Amino acid sequence: MAMNGTDILIAIDGDIVGSQRDVTYDETTAEIDVSSKDSRAGRFLPGRYGATMSLDALYVPDDTAYSALQSAMRNGDMVEVWSMEESVVIESADAIVTSLSRSGPDQGEATVSISLRIDGEWASGS
Repeated sequence: MAMNGTDILIAIDGDIVGSQRDVTYDETTAEIDVSSKDSRAGRFLPGRYGATMSLDALYVPDDTAYSALQSAMRNGDMVEVWSMEESVVIESADAIVTSLSRSGPDQGEATVSISLRIDGEWASGS
């Protein structure tokens, strides 16, 4: 059954990101080319696994999770990320904040965009 995206929340160091609007998870596996001249067909092995996530939220200056992200970005600290569905922690991971930007358009809502790189792998539950 399909899921309503509003039921997927992100918490940083235990605090839910206030006014979150969007989240995107990306997982990748690098490919290792082990092809040789004796065959035209390409041959590949799985390489490194990696995961990133990005999210957008309304800018709320006193949001605890946003403050944690901003401090982590500026200090080069890890944060703990929780992926929650219907208020239940599904996965957790340590991550570094790779990008943090704010937008304040004229006559529009102020927003933040955040990108994180997962350190290692996602773990089930909290």
